[in-house]
Order: sequence, then structure tokens, then C-alpha cells
Amino acid sequence: MEVMTFNELRRIKDRLPSGSMQRIADDLNINVDVVRNYFGGKHYASGETAGIHVEKGPDGGIVSLDDTTILDYALKLLKELDGE
Repeated sequence: MEVMTFNELRRIKDRLPSGSMQRIADDLNINVDVVRNYFGGKHYASGETAGIHVEKGPDGGIVSLDDTTILDYALKLLKELDGE
């Protein structure tokens, strides 16, 4: 389990290039709306939740992530972009 502020999670999402939500979904073989919901979206009609729990509070609140697979993949993409 990973715990961070909601704004930290959104900053990671905002740094990802266009098309990253679809790439993550394709590479992890999950629905793109699940990825969007993971980063705070509200696409529940076609995508399920992704084990993210938000408690309201400062800096957007606290986010508990049950499974960090999507976060880990996003961070890997950012490292690739940074040339690391």
C-alpha cells in the first residue's frame, strides 16, 4: 500500500505525456477508465475503481493506494522521459 496526498498523485499524472493513460491501460491490459479513475477521474460508467481511497484534507487529502501497479508504471514512464 502506498500513501500520498491527492495533489502529489495529480502532479504525477500531469507530468505524463498525452496518450499515457491509454498506453498504461494497453500495457497492463486494463480498461483505460480504470487508469483515469486511479488518477482521480470519475469514469465509473465504463471503468471500475482501482483501489484508491481518498480522505479529504489539506493538499487535496490523503490517498491510499491498495495496488501500486499503475503508479509504478507511470513512474517508469516518467523515468524514461527523463532519460534515466
